Amino acid sequence: MKLHRTLALAAAIATLGLISALPAHATETPVATASREGWYHQLVDAGFVAGYAVLPKPDGVLIVDSRPTARKYDPGHIPTAVNIPDSQFEKLIDKLPADKQTLLIFYCDGFECLLSHNSAFKAEKLGYTRIHVYAAGYPDWIKQGHIGAVSVPFIKKLQDEGAPMTLIDSRPKERKYDKGHIPGAISIPDLQFDKLIDRLPTDKTSPLYFYCEGLACTLSSDSAARAVKLGYTRVKVVPEGYPEWVRLYGPGPTSETPARPAIQVGRDTSTITVASFERIYRQAPDTIHLIDVRDPAEFAKGSFKGAINFPIKTLESRIAELPSDKPIVFFCGAGGRSGDAHDLAKQLRPQLQTYFIDAEIKWTADGGYTITE
Repeated sequence: MKLHRTLALAAAIATLGLISALPAHATETPVATASREGWYHQLVDAGFVAGYAVLPKPDGVLIVDSRPTARKYDPGHIPTAVNIPDSQFEKLIDKLPADKQTLLIFYCDGFECLLSHNSAFKAEKLGYTRIHVYAAGYPDWIKQGHIGAVSVPFIKKLQDEGAPMTLIDSRPKERKYDKGHIPGAISIPDLQFDKLIDRLPTDKTSPLYFYCEGLACTLSSDSAARAVKLGYTRVKVVPEGYPEWVRLYGPGPTSETPARPAIQVGRDTSTITVASFERIYRQAPDTIHLIDVRDPAEFAKGSFKGAINFPIKTLESRIAELPSDKPIVFFCGAGGRSGDAHDLAKQLRPQLQTYFIDAEIKWTADGGYTITE
């Protein structure tokens, strides 16, 4: 009986035009009432939240992540959610909508996390009337197979750290990407996704991040869903996209400044995949340092163009000479000595970003080469 009264009341209010239009697959009805001490009394599940965590971002609803920013929200959150950590709720009240009838959905880190419930009670005291808590939170969101999101500052952090990733701009190339994009992004317009699959890394466990033109743009989420169907297992979107990058860090490079291809690591995260190495060697060789650790006589018979010879037996005494401004890729003829060089460099200068090629490489007199994993 109570459920029927709730539905009738929601329908009556909607008829009066007081509730913003909901997505066709969403419902205002809460899934359950609170069952634990300290929990808010209106609970919803992932299916309910999925009706609102879509692009373009629906009007009349705000999804709120109550977890800490850098440690939790930035590296993974529900798409379109804003971050209002419960510990800073009073300081960030201005992030809440002025309309007290806006649908608010709070979540945090699962059933043992009370941050979202605490924030929901605070919002209720402020006069908000349509408040729900997704108690299962972000861990359940991912468990249910939904795609997660990351913040633009998180992408900048990964870039500053030189972390392996593939950042994909899903916007039209000539009209958008060529006029400015996030540094390091490759262009795979959503409309050409199926034709440009070969631009994605071959390793399906490689991290992929899709972005487009902000919260009104669906291209990145559409492309991300296609990548998941292809079998990629670490796919996320950057919902705020390029406009947020410009707001925080200024305009990005244009087509006249080619993006640096991302380094893709193998199963051993110390290695760079052959496909990734060859892509960088062809498209942007100046973005890495190539260090040949073979003996000088071997080096003289052929090596990669632009490579520097650091014989493995002299590397320890010359470790201070290794450059630190770009990633280093060690190589030899079979992966043994280059692997030792990587390990030694990490031991003596752990701040360096180093990888090695674990493959058999042969060079020809004319500068060509063959490489076999």
